[in-house]
Amino acid sequence: MRFRATATTLLLTSLAIFIICVVIALVIRGDLFESRKDEALHNARAAVSAAQKQLDSGQTGDDRATIAAVWGEAQRVLGRTASSSRIVGFISSAQGDGYTPTGFRSLEYSSGQMALSDELRTRVQQVTTRQAWQSIALPQPDGTVAAGIVVGQLLEFRGVGTYEVYIAYDLVDADETLLFVQRTLWFAGITLVALITGILWLVLRSVSAPIIEAAETSERLAAGDLEVRLPVYGEDELASLGRSFNAMADSIQSQIKELAELSLVQQRFVSDVSHELRTPLTTIRLAAEMINDTRDEFDPVTARTAELLHTQVQRFETLLADLLEISRYDAGSVQLEVEATSLAQLAEEMVDEMRPLAATHGTELRLVAPGGYSPVDMDPRRVRRVLRNLIGNAIEHGEGEPIVITVDSDQRAVAIGVRDFGLGMRPEDAEHVFDRFWRADPSRKRTIGGTGLGLSIALGDARLHRGTLEVWSELGAGTNFVLTIPRGPDVEVGRGPVPLEPTEVVVDLVDVTEPITLRGVRDIPDGSSRGADAGDDRRRDAGDPAEKGRQSS
Repeated sequence: MRFRATATTLLLTSLAIFIICVVIALVIRGDLFESRKDEALHNARAAVSAAQKQLDSGQTGDDRATIAAVWGEAQRVLGRTASSSRIVGFISSAQGDGYTPTGFRSLEYSSGQMALSDELRTRVQQVTTRQAWQSIALPQPDGTVAAGIVVGQLLEFRGVGTYEVYIAYDLVDADETLLFVQRTLWFAGITLVALITGILWLVLRSVSAPIIEAAETSERLAAGDLEVRLPVYGEDELASLGRSFNAMADSIQSQIKELAELSLVQQRFVSDVSHELRTPLTTIRLAAEMINDTRDEFDPVTARTAELLHTQVQRFETLLADLLEISRYDAGSVQLEVEATSLAQLAEEMVDEMRPLAATHGTELRLVAPGGYSPVDMDPRRVRRVLRNLIGNAIEHGEGEPIVITVDSDQRAVAIGVRDFGLGMRPEDAEHVFDRFWRADPSRKRTIGGTGLGLSIALGDARLHRGTLEVWSELGAGTNFVLTIPRGPDVEVGRGPVPLEPTEVVVDLVDVTEPITLRGVRDIPDGSSRGADAGDDRRRDAGDPAEKGRQSS
């Protein structure tokens, strides 16, 4: 362990120090270059500005000697102010028909010292109000080559001509500074690696034995030996660790016992409540049904009371069933009864079951099933409950618009989406849609009689299948719930076959009716897919049940 920890630490520390040194060197190099570049631009700008002032203040006229004198003085001002011995100027354009001095160059300048590119000269000639610069290699007197910067700018001699002025600055001092910094960084890095290695080896020798003992004790504790404890010696940090470990083990042992007892009490409580409440509730429900069946013999007020009693008893029975189901999830006593089931066929059955309820709300149910026909291990009872809840909520909140149920599959999972085109929800409301007893609009009355626990139970059913239940909603665009179930216990769902955020709108689905029991129906909006054409042919051959469903809707 000591060797592995030392080798790993040495490798990672060396890599980290190397990266840090390289980054620091690059940052310093960049800063040095930027600083030297800014200094060169400033000096060149000041020199050209001083020369420009000299030219502007000089009285030239048409006298050749005067023009030459003013031009010579401007060159001397440029040389004194530029802080560089490499200066060259070229005539860019002549003004007037008089005498135009030729270009100039400093004594230290030679044609091979500044390789001016055509791009630089073009920028200087075209952008008259700004400086232009480029990096170049400057030969040194000892035969070496140093990095440098050449700055170009226009100088105007009014009435005479316009000149291109180029001033070169070497970066020898910046290179020397950078070389010194790099040497210092590498020396400091190597020294630091050596010190860390030595210190780590000494520390590991002193702490490895207690760590090994703690690891062995932890393994025994994890294996179920709740009585095992660490021996404690002295009052140092390792002793404090041992006491803390032993206190943690005592706490874990105590809590495990308490949780085991609480689990038994909770399961017994759920069983007792289920038995004690269902018996009187059954009696009350039977009595309420008998009274409700004979309500026509009562006066209108009593008849309405009997109807309300019957409705609320049914709702209370549903609420009790949901509460018992939630308590089973909380107690961890829920088990799946899986069987190979076709999600597409299951969805079609649920659409047929929910059609009468949808008809009372003036809503049309549309099933789109490109996939999901191959059987997948699932608990059909729980999946039916999820679909019943999602479709029921869509009917209640769909504002009478069509509801689209989409079933699809891929190699990893099967999925079903329930999309309505109602009012939708805000994003902050959608985050709480699976909370117990939560409603986006508390003032809105439930027309179907839900308990407020349906989506919480649906989410629990989805997780019990190792799947996901997600929601997308947008104000004015409706809501889309997507249930995704993996094909196997070790399959990661990832991105499901049914997208969570839909791209179609209700007008794109006017030609889609239920039930669609064909595979490969992909291109729904324009109805041009081969699956849709085949679906039309098959519906015509089968007496067109979809057309009948459209007429009945």
